[in-house]
Amino acid sequence: MIKLSRRQEILLDFFLLFVFAVALIRPFLKAKYLDKWASIESTFIGDARFLIAHWPHPQWQPLWYGGTRFDYVYPPGLRYGTAVISMVTGYWPVKAYHFYTGIFYCIGIAGVYLLVRVASGSRGMAWLCGLASALMSPSFLFMTNMRNDAWKRLPVRLGVLAKYGEGPHMTAFALIPIALAFTWIAMEKRSLAAVAWAGVFCAAVASNNFYGATALAVFYPILVWSFWITRQDKRIVLPAVAIPVLAYGLTASWLVPSYFKVTAENMKYVSEHGTTWSIWVAVVVAVAYAVMCDRFARGRKERTWAVFAAGCAVFFSLNVLGNYYFNFRVTGEPGRLVPELDFVLILLVGTFLRWLWNRPGLAPRIAAAVVVVAAFATTAGYIRHAWHMFALWPNYQDRIEYKVSEFLWQNMPDSRALPTGSVRFWFDTWHDLPQIGGGSDQGVLNGEAEQAQWEINLGPKPEPAILWMQCMGVDTVYVSDKKSQEIFKDFVFPKKFEGALPVIYDDHEDNKIYRVPRRYPARVRVVETARLNACQRPRFNDDVEYLQAYADVIEKGPDSPGTLTRDSTDAMRVRARLDAGQSVVVQESYDPAWHAWSGGTPLAVRKDAMGFMAIDPPPGDQEIRLAFVTPLENQVGFAVAALSLIVVVGLIVLGIRRERRA
Repeated sequence: MIKLSRRQEILLDFFLLFVFAVALIRPFLKAKYLDKWASIESTFIGDARFLIAHWPHPQWQPLWYGGTRFDYVYPPGLRYGTAVISMVTGYWPVKAYHFYTGIFYCIGIAGVYLLVRVASGSRGMAWLCGLASALMSPSFLFMTNMRNDAWKRLPVRLGVLAKYGEGPHMTAFALIPIALAFTWIAMEKRSLAAVAWAGVFCAAVASNNFYGATALAVFYPILVWSFWITRQDKRIVLPAVAIPVLAYGLTASWLVPSYFKVTAENMKYVSEHGTTWSIWVAVVVAVAYAVMCDRFARGRKERTWAVFAAGCAVFFSLNVLGNYYFNFRVTGEPGRLVPELDFVLILLVGTFLRWLWNRPGLAPRIAAAVVVVAAFATTAGYIRHAWHMFALWPNYQDRIEYKVSEFLWQNMPDSRALPTGSVRFWFDTWHDLPQIGGGSDQGVLNGEAEQAQWEINLGPKPEPAILWMQCMGVDTVYVSDKKSQEIFKDFVFPKKFEGALPVIYDDHEDNKIYRVPRRYPARVRVVETARLNACQRPRFNDDVEYLQAYADVIEKGPDSPGTLTRDSTDAMRVRARLDAGQSVVVQESYDPAWHAWSGGTPLAVRKDAMGFMAIDPPPGDQEIRLAFVTPLENQVGFAVAALSLIVVVGLIVLGIRRERRA
């Protein structure tokens, strides 16, 4: 019989668990369109398709929110991973997305084993936790909404991936145990290579999803604290600091200061505000945890893992279950972290069962075995139906999401639309079609785009909605009603445009596209400078007075039609004739990285009342060239990322050499 080294044994077990997870979700890895048309996965698929069409790195995304920085929309990991798989294999972007996220889902199951084995040293507990992560969700015991939404007790982490389309989150989550495992090795063995790999995997977590990064930001300090309180070794400080510094360095090319600012501002679109009392409760719990650790674990190296497992369980339970029962909220949406709650509860129970198994006598082992058998018995239904969790939808052309985008692509490909509901989510999956919404409200530069959608979707009157669309350069609006195949039915008053706007599409199944009257089709206007400067942002959603004033400037200005030609995602050309006292408005979100020139002379670009770009060229026939110039923060970030990569390679090489000498 071949005797394996500990490292070989870990690699073999890791591979076997990975294969087990692949066997469970095999249909998902090969799937194109599923029946989950309400899923947000559509926006990630569309984002990857856009990247493929504008490879290798568009700096500007002109299709969403009236335009925004491409880097602001999502972290780069999933979008580039999906795009590369699609280009290399020839898979459709939708299949490449499922393959990418599915593979990382399986890696994540094996990653649980890796963390537990490395940190606790127990092979049995590592297998138990890995299998449990693939098959069950302890959160079902506490959260009836999650239990009721899981057919055959489908694990939450798989439901989040396959039903809700949270591929970025689940990919980042899959990498967290691996990042923590290397962090553990770095602190315990002073391994330079482990420091490098921990930095790489921490960067990979952030590069796939911010909720995953948020979870890692909770796990990491708990792990560092667990080492400190149980070992009192100052040497852990260096790797504890080096790993996050290295991780940030590797992401510095895109995770720039303005990214943090925009993301923080966009939180109001996707989550509620935190509460002061929640912060105080969190502080009290943190202090209590620290006191208990000091009392029972100070200087006791053998309790490092127990302190870590218990701490993770305490803080994720407080965040997720506290939100579920008491609306506890520090920041973000704690309900999004249910998969992480499952993970930490599995770690805690696994730790307890190991302790029970190692107690003297037969009774504790019988009790532990009964708990394990009872827990895994609940997974029988899921195991029997594992391949039935992924219902395919081969005739995607029959969906209204496809029909609306295809109609506009065939008839008005350059127009800016306002699709709603699931049509909005899937709008750019097949074609480059500008819309005033898009994605999942992340990376929004122009807040007026959000305010406009709120009024158009929720308001009872047609007048402010039509004014908003004229102000935002919108040519068409899609409306669904009760009979529609569209999922969400965002319009509270779907009939408000009847008689107010002409219908250009009606399938007699409660799906209509209305045309919005605009003076000229191009999203550029010659305007009176004084009147434009007098305009103000709407004070509230149905502020007809201010909306009308801006719409009059845009739609009733000088009789001088301009043209707008997009040379690439990052460059445009405007041609217009101006008289004295006139300006040009380009109905694209303002960003300071946009620069303008006319005949080689730089022109100032400023923000108007609707968040668009206003330019003041001299009178006469003008050709204005606009280009998105790489911001200085990104240029510096590229240099930092390159330097960090060199450091990573150097640490790995030095670590390998040191290990060989030992």
